[in-house]
Order: sequence, then C-alpha cells, then structure tokens
Amino acid sequence: MPWIVLVVSGVLEAVWATALGRSEGLTRPVEVVVFAVALLISMVGLSRAARTIPIGTAYSVWVGIGAVLTVVFALATGAEPFSWPKVFCIGGVVIAVIGLKLVPSDAAVAEDAESSPRA
Repeated sequence: MPWIVLVVSGVLEAVWATALGRSEGLTRPVEVVVFAVALLISMVGLSRAARTIPIGTAYSVWVGIGAVLTVVFALATGAEPFSWPKVFCIGGVVIAVIGLKLVPSDAAVAEDAESSPRA
C-alpha cells in the first residue's frame, strides 16, 4: 500500500507542477487552487509513504514520477518542443525509478545475511 500511495503522490506532483506553470505567477485562481490542493495531497502522501519506505528512495521515486509526467505532459501538449534527447533522458529517469523499487532495502539485505548459513 505505501508504494501505491507514493505513486499517486508522484502523479499529483506532476499535477501541481503543471498547475504552477500555468498559473502565470500564481495570478490565475483556478490554477492556484489546483496547485495548492494537489501540492497538499501530494506532500501528505509522500510523508505517509515515507513511514515505511526509506525517505531517500521515497523522495527519489516521488520526484522521478513527477518530473517524468510533467515533461511528458508538456511534450504532449506542445508546451515544450519534442526532441529525442529529452525522450532518452526521460527513459533514464524511468529506469532509475524502477531500479529504486527493485533494489532491496537495507532491512531485507540484513535479514538475508542473518538467515544465510555461515561457513
């Protein structure tokens, strides 16, 4: 469940970042409200997920999801020009985020070390 909360929080990070960009310096009320609500829920979700997931991993995954979705949305809507180097870099972030999920935590490594027979 913490990973689901973290992913949803990462998606909401992309929402608030996009709303912030469209708020024209926090002068457009609808965008400001979307920004504030998404920011609050995203931060609460990150803090809840970080109760179980190490903060370094949780924060990196949260930022990675938010960054990737923000750039993909900007590319899809034409707010940023498309380029293959951007796509390549986004792919690198996706691979890094997946890698952080797949790498065992220190607790899992310690449990494996304790349970393995010693010579």
